[in-house]
Amino acid sequence: MRYYYLIIIGILFSCSPSPTSETNEANLAENQYKSITLDLEGIKKRGKLRALTTYSGTSYFLYKGKAMGFEYELLERLCKKLDVGLEMVIAQDENELIEMLDRGEGDLIAYGYTILNERKNKINFTEPLYLANQVLVQRKPANWRRMKLHQIKEQMITDPIQLIDDTVSVKKNSSYAARLENLNQELGGNIVIDTIAGTLTTEEIIKKVADGELKYTVVDQNIGYINASFYPILDVSTKISFSQQIAWGVRKSSPELLAEVNEWIRDFTKTVDYHVIYNKYYKNKRRYKARVKSEFYSISDNKISPYDDLIKKYAEEIGWDWRLVASIAYQESQFKPQSESWAGAQGLMQIMPATAEALNIVDPSDPNESLRGGSAYLQEVWGKHEDITDSIQRIKFTLASYNCGYAHLKDAQRIAKRKNLSPNIWDDNVELAILDLASPEYYNSKGIRYGYVRGTEPYNYVRQIFDRYDHYKTFIKR
Repeated sequence: MRYYYLIIIGILFSCSPSPTSETNEANLAENQYKSITLDLEGIKKRGKLRALTTYSGTSYFLYKGKAMGFEYELLERLCKKLDVGLEMVIAQDENELIEMLDRGEGDLIAYGYTILNERKNKINFTEPLYLANQVLVQRKPANWRRMKLHQIKEQMITDPIQLIDDTVSVKKNSSYAARLENLNQELGGNIVIDTIAGTLTTEEIIKKVADGELKYTVVDQNIGYINASFYPILDVSTKISFSQQIAWGVRKSSPELLAEVNEWIRDFTKTVDYHVIYNKYYKNKRRYKARVKSEFYSISDNKISPYDDLIKKYAEEIGWDWRLVASIAYQESQFKPQSESWAGAQGLMQIMPATAEALNIVDPSDPNESLRGGSAYLQEVWGKHEDITDSIQRIKFTLASYNCGYAHLKDAQRIAKRKNLSPNIWDDNVELAILDLASPEYYNSKGIRYGYVRGTEPYNYVRQIFDRYDHYKTFIKR
């Protein structure tokens, strides 16, 4: 698991509020969460927005080698609006999200957070992304398929008052626990609140109810609806709350970020694109079932593709992280062995015919041959960049060469020297110079030997592979 750290400026105050002073408690809580002062300008200067979230089958996950999720897709669009990159930071425990935000490990909480007054003392909420009721998740009777609807209902909880003296399992400090506490006050009874680990995903908790390990839990209606489509034994029809606002959160010391995100949310939630994304993760039962059943779904398994074993084998031979090689294969073919480009490149690793012949690849569509040859070619190109001393930069030069050819990389290094950029650093140096090779001013200039190249291809190629590699490292154990 990767963790990201930012130097914390200022002092975190340890507060011991007086139990008799609600005002002091609120003021102390607010002061505690003002220790980080990084705002929108600093985020743009850094070039990346760091989004805090948790593992979830709706918010952020990996499926067939691709990063997906409601929050993730929204964040991609927000970052495009802000003109920054995106870095996903995973909290192992949902209860740590606010503390991680406070410590500067992320810039905003991108998670389906219910707006609660208690949380408002610690963070500022964005405009709501949607509204949701909380619902009770419970099992139907074992023989429910042979029963009439009214018979099923007779054996189930249909009104929250029926939960008095019964036990409901929810995460500690969650909005669900807060709602159950309020119900106890409203109903004048005692619902036993069984608090469970914040390290469990909502999907894992729902599965425990489906498997009979837990009797009841509470979730937001949209999450309950999509999960119940996979577990027909579950009922999510009993509401235990009015509509509640679901939003993201930012530090109180980030008003500029809050204003920018709010403006974007107000505009984006009115678009067709937003509703397509929402329906994709919260209403499309067919897609959800396909994901949950797949062995290449990060919530349920530690696999990226059907070719993981082969990728591991050949990655080990060249000393590379197999997840990086997997990211290359996805970039090249989306793990489709029969894939062929307009230029004639074929197979998982999209190897050109002349290169395939040199690498003794007889059948480019054979995954074993393609991965063997592609890995050997990566090693060959790596050897040509021995002048690059930093290993990460050397990998990036290797990837760019794999994409557009070693000769074009040498031309890009020549341009970098002319522009007083480092010829041995890819990031913000040679990656910028290679963009110039799409311009006649540069590719026709003296000393440039190999002519035109569409520089945006290697530029984006390297970035996209490393972005995907970050996702793979987040979800998949080495």
